Amino acid sequence: MKAIRLHEFGEPELMKLEDIEEPAVGEGEVLIEVRAVGVNPVDTYIRAGAYPKKPQLPYTPGFDAAGVVETADPGVRAFKAGDRVYTFGTVSGSYAEKVLCKESQVHHLPEKVSFAEGAALGVPYGAAYRALFNIAEAQAAETILVHGASGGVGTAAVQLAKAAGMNVIGSAGTEKGIELVREQGADLVVNHKDSKRFNQIMEWTQDKGVNVVLEMLANENLNNDLEIIALNGRVVVIGCRGDVTINPRLTMMRDSSIRGMVLMNASNEELSEIYNTINKGLESGNLKPVIGTELPLSEAAKAHHQVIEQSAYGKIVLLA
Repeated sequence: MKAIRLHEFGEPELMKLEDIEEPAVGEGEVLIEVRAVGVNPVDTYIRAGAYPKKPQLPYTPGFDAAGVVETADPGVRAFKAGDRVYTFGTVSGSYAEKVLCKESQVHHLPEKVSFAEGAALGVPYGAAYRALFNIAEAQAAETILVHGASGGVGTAAVQLAKAAGMNVIGSAGTEKGIELVREQGADLVVNHKDSKRFNQIMEWTQDKGVNVVLEMLANENLNNDLEIIALNGRVVVIGCRGDVTINPRLTMMRDSSIRGMVLMNASNEELSEIYNTINKGLESGNLKPVIGTELPLSEAAKAHHQVIEQSAYGKIVLLA
């Protein structure tokens, strides 16, 4: 089978499509014929060698995929050959024609959801859900600010927050992205390139501020977030690409908190709750992944450039 392989950490072009041996199914494992692969910013950090936990080289990148079960270990009860599924996490890496997963990493894909949409679920919707409900403990009627709301995690967060009855503010960097965030149901959309965007947010909240901030780029926004957070507000850091200086007095004055989060820290029980709830949202139509770009598996390097360098618009997916 063909898979993207990386023999050293570094630039995107180091990823090559190679012929490798098909993985063998072990105890409690499922082999999936991949139809689509989700590309996430974390994939690029790992590939560059900038992530704290590094895989053993050579390796195949990726956490998210969607496809059809080819075979499953006899001890696996939840899945059988032919089932439509998506993954969060893998044993063998998702940038491949086939992927090996533990049973707990696999989730049923509703018939109404395409494979490309399924590949957009694992990390983006899991991270958005965990940040909103498990870490921030957001409640109905609270006001939520989603930075980078036109990207994969951002669109998921807007959809989840609106479905839960929250007031949602989203930011985006292009007119196309701003319109997309509006389409997802945001009550207010601001341009994150506008220096007055935080003033607009305070005016819209009648100077009360926002209860929860989902922060995708803490190195640029965090101190400003602390200036617009409401009393007892929570900032959840989902993404950061550098150091940041903040004034801790801003948290003192509002009894606010900064909470870090990575989806990989979630327990199996937590993940089960997250994806069961996401699947209910998919079935009801409250949740629908936005696909921005589809590329062939062979163009993984191009996808890695785009996910970091371009203004976010939906999800980037590789087609196997």
